[in-house]
Amino acid sequence: MPDAVVIGSGPNGLAAAIRLAEAGRDVVVLEASDRPGGAVRTEELTLPGFHHDTFSSVYPAAVASPVIRRLPLDRYGLEWVHPEACMAHPFPDGSAALLYRDLHRTASGLDALHAGDGERWAGFAAPYLEASDAVRHTMLAGFPPVRGPLELLRDAGPLRTLAFAAGLPAPATRLARRLFHDERTRAWFYGPAMHGDTPPHSPGSAIAAFYLTLLGHAVGWPSPRGGAGAIAAALVAHLEALGGEVRCDARATAVTSAHGHVTGVRVAGGEHVAARTVVATVLPGALLDLAGDALGGWYAAGLRHFRIGQGTIKVDWALDGPIPWTNADVRQAGTVHVVGGETAFLDAVKTSEEHLPDRPFVLLGQQSLADPSRAPAGCHTAWAYTHAPADLLDPAGPRAAHVDRVEAQVERFAPGFRERILARHVMGPADLEARDANLVRGDIGGGSYRLRQLVFRPLPKLDPYRTPLDGLYLGSAATFPGGAVHGVPGDAAARSALRHDRR
Repeated sequence: MPDAVVIGSGPNGLAAAIRLAEAGRDVVVLEASDRPGGAVRTEELTLPGFHHDTFSSVYPAAVASPVIRRLPLDRYGLEWVHPEACMAHPFPDGSAALLYRDLHRTASGLDALHAGDGERWAGFAAPYLEASDAVRHTMLAGFPPVRGPLELLRDAGPLRTLAFAAGLPAPATRLARRLFHDERTRAWFYGPAMHGDTPPHSPGSAIAAFYLTLLGHAVGWPSPRGGAGAIAAALVAHLEALGGEVRCDARATAVTSAHGHVTGVRVAGGEHVAARTVVATVLPGALLDLAGDALGGWYAAGLRHFRIGQGTIKVDWALDGPIPWTNADVRQAGTVHVVGGETAFLDAVKTSEEHLPDRPFVLLGQQSLADPSRAPAGCHTAWAYTHAPADLLDPAGPRAAHVDRVEAQVERFAPGFRERILARHVMGPADLEARDANLVRGDIGGGSYRLRQLVFRPLPKLDPYRTPLDGLYLGSAATFPGGAVHGVPGDAAARSALRHDRR
């Protein structure tokens, strides 16, 4: 009988299992899929030899994460590949704004768009970049974050710490209009906010845009050589070296309990895996399905109010050459935000909250430019996703029309793009959820990041990882600090379990 069972083998589940195994616990990870990794996977989705990241692909939070950074994953073959530029944002007039790891190179490019915009960005970002470890320990920590804010107070001073805290509820539009005079520079700043589901005009988007941009300067926006699956493979290898076990094709159907204490997990097919500690890396709805009435009325009611984010449609392409961007600098970037200037950006995002826009905001990745191992010689892979209400993205007709709009949007800034497409693979919300049950209705963020759920996830609680059922812990992206590949929620849930075990 294992000491602990972890439900789900994504980065959070593997981080939880590693923390428990390091403490001497006998750990088994149960994975519903045929392979570990959750939403961190690489497959030949289009043609043989073209290796696509099925879900996520770019990992600034992983290289910044104190959970991932402490593990010797390079020992198991994990190698980070950095593109020349983290991100590019092209405009219809042929210009482009880029995010480089080098702050002054970035600022110089922004100044070329409008004199002074780059200088203001450098002046605003530099103090936080100097205190980037403190920012990282604030944004990528278990709840409540204590060490990071104290470090930020020490390294950045009280005024900047107060400004950082005050920026949490602000919209990105307010901060951008204070910093930048050119609408193109403002659009460049908005792009990172759309890696989540908080649009630039909504409260809470300023911190999302600023933090991800700052990570570009601090650690870059890299991807693993060969594909995202290398992260999962390295985490599994390290767990197994510690004595842990991952069982695939083992879907958890129930968390069992007696007298208010966990007794184990029931697996599809009827097997019962006995354990005194269970860490579930699922969303609140799935936790309710697994544990039911044992969670208690007030807690279950709180979980039912947890909001899922917008749906996603993702397109992967096999290409016979690189994307022919009009602006040659865009060919240096691993990530490209495709929409145009500020007005076009804000119109597209507002429209997508209720309808499918004619010219959507497109988040595009071209990892094979820096990592040729992903495609046959001379060829390339690329992907793109957009957000919209899930019920608009699944029907075949609207989905096909939307894919056509996505490709037309890329074509605007890269004439000849469509001629390079050898094959495409499309996933809508239902497809994403079918491949990974945590991607509910195509929400790739593990729940909405609108202001109410930005900090208090999944509900206000001093220890959001511990449930009312003794021995059951929640370690998914539904808990603080939320989604992206960094393993912090899983690690925090495991540490909570170990604390209460000792007591």
